[in-house]
Amino acid sequence: MPVVEHAVAPKKAPPRLPADYASLHAHFAPIFADIAAGALERETTRALPFAEIRRLDEAGFGTLRVPAEHGGPGASIETFARLLVDLAAADSNIAHQYRSHAGFLDALRFQPARIQEVWYPRILAGATVGNASTEKGGNALGSLNTVISEGPDGARITGRKFYTTGTIYADYTRVSAAVEGADGRRFAVVPTDAPGVEIVDDWDGFGQKLTGTGTTTFDDVAVEPAGLLDRVPRSAEATHEAAYFQLILLAVLAGIARAALRDAAELVAGRARTFNTGLGLPFREDPLIQEAIGRIAAKAHAAEAVVLSVARTLDEGVAAAEAAGLPADAESVPRAVHESEIAVEHAQVTVPELALGAAQDLFLTVGASATSTKKGLDRHWRNAQTVATHNPIAFRARSLGEYWISGSLPEGLNAIGDATQRAAS
Repeated sequence: MPVVEHAVAPKKAPPRLPADYASLHAHFAPIFADIAAGALERETTRALPFAEIRRLDEAGFGTLRVPAEHGGPGASIETFARLLVDLAAADSNIAHQYRSHAGFLDALRFQPARIQEVWYPRILAGATVGNASTEKGGNALGSLNTVISEGPDGARITGRKFYTTGTIYADYTRVSAAVEGADGRRFAVVPTDAPGVEIVDDWDGFGQKLTGTGTTTFDDVAVEPAGLLDRVPRSAEATHEAAYFQLILLAVLAGIARAALRDAAELVAGRARTFNTGLGLPFREDPLIQEAIGRIAAKAHAAEAVVLSVARTLDEGVAAAEAAGLPADAESVPRAVHESEIAVEHAQVTVPELALGAAQDLFLTVGASATSTKKGLDRHWRNAQTVATHNPIAFRARSLGEYWISGSLPEGLNAIGDATQRAAS
């Protein structure tokens, strides 16, 4: 897989946008339509959507959750989620790669003013931030091999990350790292074109091929003071961001379900032939085919309804955290923040099944012709399955069961790694 030559070109500053969905939908709809028109070709040729993402950046998509008091639109999480579903219906890869930027931006509201004063203006000028948190192996559970070190010339970071979604398209990436000589971890936000940063497009999954989810290496990369961010485990920031990151995936799944419905309905509406085992009616008038489309529609509708309900719960959690002064410790997290995390876990058990069902049921409508590689209809199922694997549903269902039985709140790990306990042989 190729190393990406990554000199970040200056972007046109985005416009100041409104906060309401109707106005934002009207603003972005022509761009989404153009993105949808090229989605199949990009998928089949593995053409990374640099131009499409840049157009969205310059139109202000990455600024939507910048608070109004910092000069941004101040759009709600619910509004942003609705737009993400719209974008994912056009191209789930492009919507997915914004997950990293969206997570960074929402966590920024919990950071000190000195950090916000640097990053909000950059984002309003069009900058985007990717993600570099997960390591492929070799680290013990809860630990990281990527390390931040302090020296006479400032902080520097060295390590290798995988699943660096969005980094290939972004101006910066946020790297999760251990701190040399200290406990815990910090984030380092560094330019993607900085000396010592190498980005490789080596994601080999069967779906979501265009999200830039590959390897990024950091070789003694300098970190500016405003690029060093603290994170308190189980704090309001950490709890909200974990839930928010998952909401993005759920919105992508809802968009995929809508795309499966769109393509299924268009195929049926345009089909002239019917099966010799059918009723002899025109295909679009056959009640069994109409029922199949209706079931896909119901699944897509339910997936989106669940996502927007969860988004409203996250809005309530952020409002509660802001009312409490955005607490930085794990002992004073408002109950509403925990409730938003629980709402996300409920949705993680249901929305993937709805989206996968919609994508699968598409093939019940028009038969073998739907398997043509030229149509690329399998991409909906492949992409939905790939998104759904990010967090195994079994773990979320178990966590929910424990909560409903004993009231134990979900507790995430500090970092992904190898299991420290082995089953008895």
